[in-house]
Amino acid sequence: MEDKSKYNQRGVSADKTEVHQAIKNLDKGLYPTAFCKILPDFVAGDDNYANIMHADTAGTKTALAYLYWKATGNVKIWENIMQDAIVMNIDDMACVGITDNIILSSTIGRNKHLITGEVISTIINGAFQFCEKLKPYGINIHLSGGETADVGDIVRTIDVGYTTFARWPKNKLIVNNIKAGNVIVGLASFGQATYENVYNSGLGSNGLTSARHDVLSKYYEKNYPEVVDPNTPEAVRFSGSKKLTDSYNGYIIGDLLTAPTRTYLPILKKVFEKIDPSQINGLINCTGGGQTKVMHFAKNVSIIKDNLFKTPPVFNLIKEEADTNDKELYKVFNMGHRLEFYVNPSIASAIINIANQFNVEAQIIGKVVNSENTELNIINNGQNFIYQK
Repeated sequence: MEDKSKYNQRGVSADKTEVHQAIKNLDKGLYPTAFCKILPDFVAGDDNYANIMHADTAGTKTALAYLYWKATGNVKIWENIMQDAIVMNIDDMACVGITDNIILSSTIGRNKHLITGEVISTIINGAFQFCEKLKPYGINIHLSGGETADVGDIVRTIDVGYTTFARWPKNKLIVNNIKAGNVIVGLASFGQATYENVYNSGLGSNGLTSARHDVLSKYYEKNYPEVVDPNTPEAVRFSGSKKLTDSYNGYIIGDLLTAPTRTYLPILKKVFEKIDPSQINGLINCTGGGQTKVMHFAKNVSIIKDNLFKTPPVFNLIKEEADTNDKELYKVFNMGHRLEFYVNPSIASAIINIANQFNVEAQIIGKVVNSENTELNIINNGQNFIYQK
């Protein structure tokens, strides 16, 4: 069975082809190549400002948190899920330059028979603590409330989502204009940043359906059928050999798979203070689509990624258990770096130095050259994987 077929049979899509097809005729906003849709300032009607609203969820990572919570009894695991859902919003918004005065609203749907009030409290209070943690870096996120609904008939366990809004000066926006001659500075998704309490595996919040079913064993389907879509073919359900409490390369597998999505806002806040946003030709959050995400924001260039980070353990674990080819892995997962700057070589070192101040590895991972077609080349371990638009 081909990996792509297996991924589709699980009811998910690495690059959300159907979604992009559905929205292709919708208005793209003021700046169609921006990472987030940017709207006119409907709030105050000031032509010098723009409005940005974003919505996202933790996706199926909540199923992993549910299983790990059941295995360990540690309700704090749900704080990671809260961070996943928030960061999937605020880091996307940061890719258009926004790092302050963000309004945040939550939407949580749960099956009350399975998800306790303690879990809900942990998620809601965790959001407050996460926002407080960012304040010393000059990042203010304002909680505006939200909706928590008991919807057991349509949600198997829990769905955690957030919506964010900001009003931002147009002259501080970043609009992608990736050019030949740019180098690509990648910021690691793994390790332990100065603002993180423990090692972060770097997995993020994409490809979790694959990670869960490829790594974990049938034990979970047998004992927790509520985390399995019965419409998914049996052959691709929990086909791995591991338990969440097993060890891999010195780490507990549950910790690797539920590590919270890293926010880069403290780093980006400082970068934007030192480097004018107009000098940044591209800023990409490698989420849905993994290393191919940039293809949605580039035109008539060849993007060459030929100096990637050493693959972190969590992705080696997934590869071993799934027996998946590398080309598919790069399309599903970030594989070690989740944030990419596309800039002139002269400012690359400044970005790297700022990231290093926060104990986040950074390096030039590639370059951009002229091309008649839009193309991505990932060159690693003697292999060259080519992706075309």
